[in-house]
Amino acid sequence: MGNRRLLFLLGILAVNYLLFQSILVPYGNGNASWSSPPEKYALLLHDNVSFSSLHSTPKYFTVWNPLKGNASEISDPSASTAMVKKVHIPIIEDETGHRNWIKGMHNDAKSGLVSELGANRNDVHSLHEKKDVGKNDSLELESVGSRRSFIAILAKDSKVDFSVKQFVETKNGTSTISQLKNKYSASDNSTAGSMPRRKMRCEMPPKSRTLIQEMNRILVRRRASSRAMRPRWSSKLDLEILAARFEIEHAPIITHDKELYAPLFRNLSMFKRSYELMERTLKVYIYKDGDKPIFHQPILKGLYASEGWFMKLMEENKHFVVKDPAKAHLFYMPFSSRRLEHSLYVRNSHNRTNLRRYLKDYTDKISAKYRYFNRTGGADHFLVACHDWAPYETRHHMEHCIKALCIADVTQGFKIGRDVSLPETYVRSVKNPQRDLGGKPPDQRPILAFYAGSMHGYLRPILLKHWKDRDPDMKIFGPMPPGVANKMNYIQHMKNSKYCICPKGYEVNSPRVVEAIFYECVPVIISDNFVPSFFEVLNWDAFSIILAEKDIPNLRQILLSVPEEKYLKLQLGVRRVQKHFLWHAKPLKYDLFHMTLHSIWYNRVFQIKVR
Repeated sequence: MGNRRLLFLLGILAVNYLLFQSILVPYGNGNASWSSPPEKYALLLHDNVSFSSLHSTPKYFTVWNPLKGNASEISDPSASTAMVKKVHIPIIEDETGHRNWIKGMHNDAKSGLVSELGANRNDVHSLHEKKDVGKNDSLELESVGSRRSFIAILAKDSKVDFSVKQFVETKNGTSTISQLKNKYSASDNSTAGSMPRRKMRCEMPPKSRTLIQEMNRILVRRRASSRAMRPRWSSKLDLEILAARFEIEHAPIITHDKELYAPLFRNLSMFKRSYELMERTLKVYIYKDGDKPIFHQPILKGLYASEGWFMKLMEENKHFVVKDPAKAHLFYMPFSSRRLEHSLYVRNSHNRTNLRRYLKDYTDKISAKYRYFNRTGGADHFLVACHDWAPYETRHHMEHCIKALCIADVTQGFKIGRDVSLPETYVRSVKNPQRDLGGKPPDQRPILAFYAGSMHGYLRPILLKHWKDRDPDMKIFGPMPPGVANKMNYIQHMKNSKYCICPKGYEVNSPRVVEAIFYECVPVIISDNFVPSFFEVLNWDAFSIILAEKDIPNLRQILLSVPEEKYLKLQLGVRRVQKHFLWHAKPLKYDLFHMTLHSIWYNRVFQIKVR
């Protein structure tokens, strides 16, 4: 009798224990072996992710209490086929009683992955299963809150096609899924998250094309009608600029000048008068706000050196710079877009929002501290930036400022007649930025055309497809091996070529344009939507050939059709324009520093409005 009572009590305890465990399991506190992370599920995320303890029943999947780990650790080749069909992702409470929101899924254009883990610790996400599915069935998610993210759980070894559609925000704050299909096929020895790589925008041809002829028409229209904001209150400095505009428009006619080569300019008379008035009139205030290294610390070497050299020379200048902002016609915001990327960008995150937010906070600060930005909406403020991300980083909060950008792309918001196309100069020596300057005379250049470089973007592979190893006088190569000897070989090829091919890479600009001028080789620019440097004043037809991208198959025929007399004029134009593209430790008249500052001044003069 006593044994039966003991067994009865033990049975009751066992039942209570199991009931108690079943209650605790969804909250992550159970100890049963079946509450540990099942190995048959993989997260469709990055290879190295934050993943959760997982619990599965025939009706739902649950994810809670995330821990750091690797997705490959929860894979199991013996997993059975399972997938969620027409699932909803509700927001439920965790053990702390707080609601855990699911952040917005987005496509990672650069890595090609479908989703990115955005869940905070202790998130609890439920995915209600409608039915088991197999190969070629798809997963659709509906009514996921906008700007939220989800964790997709997929049976390992299921070999299913995972169809995901891109989020589209609606007015009521929810996002539905539409229009993107990515196939996911898991194998026995694969890790989670291996998706076909989607092409980035810079790897695809543009949806619209603006050629040089249309750019010229846009410039004329912008000169006739300014889009700048009318100032909130008047200033005598505005009247000084307006008076300068009148003098420039009525400049005395000049056909020849000892210092300037007339064919290089759209209008030599207007340029010379404008330059003289800039030297006599222009005053610039440089904001002292902003912390190093992003502000006031220039980079003088490498691919993005243009923004650094301008910052250095502008901050050292005593002729144009004033300490009293009330005396300034223009205001300079001295930040380095390269240092901004280096200091704040989280590597492989593919998220630049914090970089743009940093500059927005800066403009908010100077707007609150000083009254000048708000007076014109930033129309009399300027920035100089050479990094590829500068157009994105300066969008909206600096939208009305004058932007001197290396990425002079009309499809990325570059405004002809207001913004300035900044030359991208690859500086190899800070102490001697003009090292190796010059090239062979025209009659000692046996190579018709030369190109060598990485296969960035969609255009360069097309160039090589048509012309690599096709003709002995067309030296068209892929990337040259690293090393000093190969760098010198690259330079010697430029010095010995009649034409240097400058195709776009990931972005519309290329340092080869300035390199060609540096080594006295006629640049052949192949980049639709690219606004050439100092477009508002220079006549690029006098020292370059600009071709549409569609003309690549006819490249050799086009170059051979150029008469010898015209080529000699082009080569002379390259030698004469060269001084306008050189940096000097102490700026010289008409050099790259002064040309950049002049174009900023010139565009302000023709865009100004008075009250």
